[in-house]
Amino acid sequence: MGIFDQNQQPVNRGGSGRWIIAICIALIGFFMYMNQVEINPVTGEKQHVMLSPSQEVKLGLQSAPEMAREMGGEVSANDPRLKVVEEVGNLLVSKIELANSPWQFKFHLLADTETVNAFALPGGQIFITLGLYNDLKTEAQLAGVLGHEMGHVIERHTAQQMAKSQLGQYFVTAVATGASDGTNNNSSVAVAAMVNQMFQLRYSRGDESASDIWGLKLLEKANLDPRAMITVMNVLKEASKDSSRTMEMFQTHPNPDLRIQQIDAYLREHPPAKQLTEGRSLKAMQSSSSF
Repeated sequence: MGIFDQNQQPVNRGGSGRWIIAICIALIGFFMYMNQVEINPVTGEKQHVMLSPSQEVKLGLQSAPEMAREMGGEVSANDPRLKVVEEVGNLLVSKIELANSPWQFKFHLLADTETVNAFALPGGQIFITLGLYNDLKTEAQLAGVLGHEMGHVIERHTAQQMAKSQLGQYFVTAVATGASDGTNNNSSVAVAAMVNQMFQLRYSRGDESASDIWGLKLLEKANLDPRAMITVMNVLKEASKDSSRTMEMFQTHPNPDLRIQQIDAYLREHPPAKQLTEGRSLKAMQSSSSF
């Protein structure tokens, strides 16, 4: 015979047990996250990361060919535009203190002319599409894009996000376990998953801002005007008005207007020590790379 409350409704004695299990699941996830700590070899900061530096490099190298295939492949190795991307990228690499760094930077130019995007894989694989490259005019603008993506690698954002995602999944599972009433109602699971997704998005935007600052710092170290980053933001805004183009950068990167405000505020607080220019035009660099 079942147990009923004073209103003759069934009493679910399993509820408290489920919440005890839920708390245990959440604590396991929390302690795993707190123990995933390493010192960043470049910045010296303590970070919660899911991968070791060598695992990041290996993952990036393994993922790069498939990533290129999914986006239409890379341009020819003899393409002068690729030579420009490599030249500017390697200039920035030379400005980073890499004596104790495991990162293996390599720069890729994707043949996709319709998609406006740039991204980094963990460990140092940096990609830019022709769709974005063709919108850029100067060495500094290209350096700003590449420097931003290098910032993601240096800050180990992928490894951090993986650790946060794992923690979030533990919390989602905990909420689903504790809130379960033995029916097929998944509303509590959906709410928990949405909260986890918003948690990840918030940190992703913070990562983008930190990478913008890396772009600004690397530009100045390369004797290029960091205000070129603002020009890049305006280029992205103009490109977004063309409905025939795919703006993949907007799926992960904050709104360009917000980034302009943040960049402008940073430059007011940290003005360049000397007068800098946007360097050579990309067309001139391509011409010299053709010989």
